[in-house]
Amino acid sequence: MLRKNIRLRKEYLFKKEKELKERATNEKKLLLKKAIDEGKAVPFSIKKDAAELKHQLENDDGNVDKGVDGTIVLRSHIDDEYEEAKYKDPKVMITTSRDPSSRLMQFQKEMRLIIPNSVRVNRGSYVLKGLVKICQDNDFSDIIILHEHKGEPDGMIVCHLPFGPTAYFGIHNVILRHDLKEKAQTMSEAYPHLIFDGFNTRLGDRLSDILKYLFPLPKVDTKRVMTFANNNDYISFRHHVYKKEDHETVKLKELGPRFELKPYQILLGTLDQPNAKKEWVLRPYMNTAAKRKAL
Repeated sequence: MLRKNIRLRKEYLFKKEKELKERATNEKKLLLKKAIDEGKAVPFSIKKDAAELKHQLENDDGNVDKGVDGTIVLRSHIDDEYEEAKYKDPKVMITTSRDPSSRLMQFQKEMRLIIPNSVRVNRGSYVLKGLVKICQDNDFSDIIILHEHKGEPDGMIVCHLPFGPTAYFGIHNVILRHDLKEKAQTMSEAYPHLIFDGFNTRLGDRLSDILKYLFPLPKVDTKRVMTFANNNDYISFRHHVYKKEDHETVKLKELGPRFELKPYQILLGTLDQPNAKKEWVLRPYMNTAAKRKAL
């Protein structure tokens, strides 16, 4: 089993490196295809390679797939990472750092209620390598590890199995269900609809994929809604149920908890790989950091 995992990991890394090398060529193909479809002149940046690109476009679609609307869609390692999500519901393990406080354990319990098909596991003396092996042996698709500082939840790691990615988030302004002004209702465990607002960049799409694949597909008529709203690179989480009072009015009821996520790192690997390649790292102390919006 160990040899198989090592071989699959090497194959995945090889495909990922190959994809990075071919991305520039595929983007040029998209520009040429768009120019041909719209009857416009070939862009100056690809005019030199236009003949060769046209030949490749006609004869070899390698990493290019057709979308629903007929447009060209680049296939990447991200599609391979979440390939199983198309036909299999996720199974998530939620655990904490060692010796958690009562508030972190309560937050862990509420996270288990938020994410369907999740299992809450006490950390005990498990090391990260042991946790990853247990999850792989028991067919878990993701691991979530919650951290705290002075009794207040302040960090979350989301690791997708078996190859990654691993996303690191800071957690701010945590309000648990029983801290809300309105009395907390019994929480529905129906599969929720997800709303992602304000994720406008490639990195935003990447993070929304990491979060949305924690949840299974909902039924059309479910009344449970979870919102991830990006505002200045802080992702606000809200959890509601709604009720239609008439054909014009919809009433929302917040179930909680609520918190803000601040992403700061994405690794192309799992938790047990300390030397995994960094896909993205937040750099808040650069001169232009205040002007740039990552998501």
